[in-house]
Amino acid sequence: MSRKPKTTKTSDIVVKPAHYTRWAIEPITFIMRNKMEFWRGNIVKYGSRAGFKTYDGLDAVESEIADLEKVRRYAEMRINELKGEVEL
Repeated sequence: MSRKPKTTKTSDIVVKPAHYTRWAIEPITFIMRNKMEFWRGNIVKYGSRAGFKTYDGLDAVESEIADLEKVRRYAEMRINELKGEVEL
C-alpha cells in the first residue's frame, strides 16, 4: 500500500508550526533537552505560543486567553500535586 507524501503545507503545520518556530530554540527542543516534566513542558509550550496561534472559532484575543488558561491549569495541577490534592 503506497502512501501519498505529505504536502509542504501539512508538513509545516505538523513539523514546523509558525507559532513555535518564531523562537531561536523551539519549545519542544528546549523541553526535551532539559528533560522537563510533563506539567512543566506544557507550561513552556502553551506559554510560548500564547498570542501566536489562533484556534478555529476563536479570535486572536480569545485564542491567546485559551493558551494562557492552559498555562494556569497546568500550574494549578502542579500546585495541587504538591499539596497532596491530586486529581484523578
